[in-house]
Amino acid sequence: MTDYKKELEDLVVIVTQEGASDLHLTAGRHPSIRVSGDLIPVVKKPILMPEDTLGLVMSALSDENRELFLKQKDIDFSYSLAGGVRFRGNAFYQKGFVGAAFRLIPLKVKTFAELNLPDRLADFTRLEQGFFLVVGPVGHGKSTTLASMVDMINHERTEHIITIEDPIEYIFTGDHSIIDQREVRFDTTDFHSALKAMFRQDVNVAMVGEMRGPEAISTTVTAAETGHLIFSTLHTNSASQTIDRIIDSFPPNQQRQIRVQLASSLIGIFSQRLIPRTAGGLVPAYELLLNNNAVANLVREGRTAEIDVVIETGSDQGMVDMNHSLAELVRSGAISQENAFRFSINQKGLERLL
Repeated sequence: MTDYKKELEDLVVIVTQEGASDLHLTAGRHPSIRVSGDLIPVVKKPILMPEDTLGLVMSALSDENRELFLKQKDIDFSYSLAGGVRFRGNAFYQKGFVGAAFRLIPLKVKTFAELNLPDRLADFTRLEQGFFLVVGPVGHGKSTTLASMVDMINHERTEHIITIEDPIEYIFTGDHSIIDQREVRFDTTDFHSALKAMFRQDVNVAMVGEMRGPEAISTTVTAAETGHLIFSTLHTNSASQTIDRIIDSFPPNQQRQIRVQLASSLIGIFSQRLIPRTAGGLVPAYELLLNNNAVANLVREGRTAEIDVVIETGSDQGMVDMNHSLAELVRSGAISQENAFRFSINQKGLERLL
């Protein structure tokens, strides 16, 4: 009988030894790991049969999560091993078989310098209130950037910080601040309930792992308006698309109100991509929107299509356009021109810069 707990632990060792970010389990394929953005089969391990993927996933789930997974057919979860190795996982069914993706969560929260993030982000961690979003595609470092910002507050300020996550990813150790971490389904029923409870918990700073639905978004924005510093993420490609996504999640009769609230509470949006570096590894390219009077007016008036132009022309105020970030990485030799065009959402604009 196969010891799937030990088999999964062996795969975790391979992930850490190879410097991989992800582990994928799919019936009919070798286990695969993602290294510097590329998916690589672990050929020294046998091709997984359906009973193997089921056994491996079940060995990673708690009793409660096993029951929930069999009922819902997919589930987010966290998986930990002795020595502090942690993963964020998602298990699912495909073609009637079980599959899973595991994302390695580093034990140590990295600094801006270690992540090659701009120092400008530190300014947002020193504000008393407002709403800051880190956005980008899945797997491009949003949670890692947020964790770095929260940990900077932890080391610099005496605040009560709360995180609301599904599942908890980085484990913070309180320094100058008190940090309470709440996991959906285990510590609270859902994001909205945890956000409402926050108003009775003397919270200064909140990190919301993901805003799900108009209720959670509305409560998050209200919290930012009422003296809290709020950080969150969305799966969007740019600052302007992020604002549209937030507004469009509300019924038409509520969109005017959320535009007004967002215009006054938003402090910035940081959109990032992790680009393969020519020397190996990954390096971030990014867009940074700062909310000023011009941006607030565009949000209020529903003219979000014009925000891209404001970012392009706002470098003197600290704004950064994604194409300028990509072009700078190409000029410095950090990334190839091919990869710059691959990750640009405005290739004609990038062409003019190179």
